[in-house]
Amino acid sequence: MPGGPTAVNSGDALCKEVVLLGESLGLLAREQFKCGRRIWGAERFIDVVLTHPDSRRRLGIECKFQGTSGSAEEKIPATIQDIAAWPIAGLVVFSGAGFSANIKSFLIASGRAVELAELESWLQLFFGLELPPGAERRGRRST
Repeated sequence: MPGGPTAVNSGDALCKEVVLLGESLGLLAREQFKCGRRIWGAERFIDVVLTHPDSRRRLGIECKFQGTSGSAEEKIPATIQDIAAWPIAGLVVFSGAGFSANIKSFLIASGRAVELAELESWLQLFFGLELPPGAERRGRRST
């Protein structure tokens, strides 16, 4: 992954890392895409929208970084709920040592979130991109 997950130290850096990763996989990337309004009337912006150039399949990504423990993670359930209102599929990508084990478990269990370190393989599957050699065999049980 370009830069690796250790390069991220802010929400903006996380967005940039997601854009770089998407582009390295041959996807088109757009940041801060305006997409209607939130339930309380504020304009809604999707942090990153990735588009497969051939199929035109799209994925919106909300980037959440938390470097230290704090109350920012309390907004996560609302973020998951907001993604359900998007007109395209959506995902939360999260990074940072400040997320509690409980919120990480919530995010992963939602089926709508992935840690930055897992994003590349997630995107390969979502967009139907070619997997690296040998990836098909990993985890397969021999008969």
